[in-house]
Amino acid sequence: MTERSAPAPSSSSPSWLSRLLMAREVSLVGLLLVVTLGTAAINPLFLSFGSVRDLLLNVSIIALLVVGQTLVLLMKHVDLSVSSTVGLSAFLTGSLFVANPGMPVALALLFGLGLGAVLGCINGLLVAYGKVPALVATLGTLYVFRGITYAVVHGGQINASNLPPGFLGFGTGSVLGIPNLVLLAAAVLIGFAFYLRSYRGGREYYAVGSNSEAAVLAGINVTRRTMTGFVLSGAIAGLAGVLYLARFGTVDATAGTGLELQVIAAAVVGGVSINGGVGTLLGAGLGALLLGVMGSALVTLRAPGFYQQAIQGALLLAAISIDMLVSRRAAKRLQEERKS
Repeated sequence: MTERSAPAPSSSSPSWLSRLLMAREVSLVGLLLVVTLGTAAINPLFLSFGSVRDLLLNVSIIALLVVGQTLVLLMKHVDLSVSSTVGLSAFLTGSLFVANPGMPVALALLFGLGLGAVLGCINGLLVAYGKVPALVATLGTLYVFRGITYAVVHGGQINASNLPPGFLGFGTGSVLGIPNLVLLAAAVLIGFAFYLRSYRGGREYYAVGSNSEAAVLAGINVTRRTMTGFVLSGAIAGLAGVLYLARFGTVDATAGTGLELQVIAAAVVGGVSINGGVGTLLGAGLGALLLGVMGSALVTLRAPGFYQQAIQGALLLAAISIDMLVSRRAAKRLQEERKS
């Protein structure tokens, strides 16, 4: 009787170095370095302290919204209403400060979180319980929330002169040279990244997006998980609305318009698949940073504004094409392994 020897490692298995080089995050970092260093070589002011600070402040709000959008995209859904949630949260928070100038900043942040959670709950009810496709449901609430904002604003505007100095100071303040808004966005992103990677609840978002029927068979409450994802996305968008007000100081009924496309583009460019179940918050954050750096570089190089939108669109198409190619190669490899 001969003993069966242990199977030898397949020579075709990619090494850790190959896997590292194939990771989307590595290619994003490389592209970031190329754009940053190339622009700085033409205009050294691109890497000045003021330019870097403004860039990070602008990216912080997009990066914050990317966190909630990633949770939804991982479940094979989408949330188009985030920009309207940002606008409504920003204006109502400003109105609260006008009525109560002494309101603490922490209470304003909690108000934004609560308002966003309520709006996200409406999306969750429509998608999770009403079985309305997320694209249709959130497109509808995008216009409903924006319409409510126009009705509430009624042609008015919140200016920096209406806001207390403490709140404006929070928006412009920093710790060890790092702006408060950047620190807050980074803390939320890192916290949710750890949750998605290390906790069962976080892994359930991937399971639901990969195969919802299999997730049900595995004991996952898909309806509750979908509901939770939309509530979290709305809450984060509400918080982003408060930070938007702190960042810019002036808001009207159009505040946040168009942010939803930037957020989705950042997440997809960062490797979050629109087919669900694939992606990391690190990659999504890098995608937001890459789009922000490219936009800032075009401004520094005095390129026409429409180039920024064209580049975002091109990156989005490239990211989706790469995802499709990777998915097809993975499916083909799986079929070959089953045949062998």
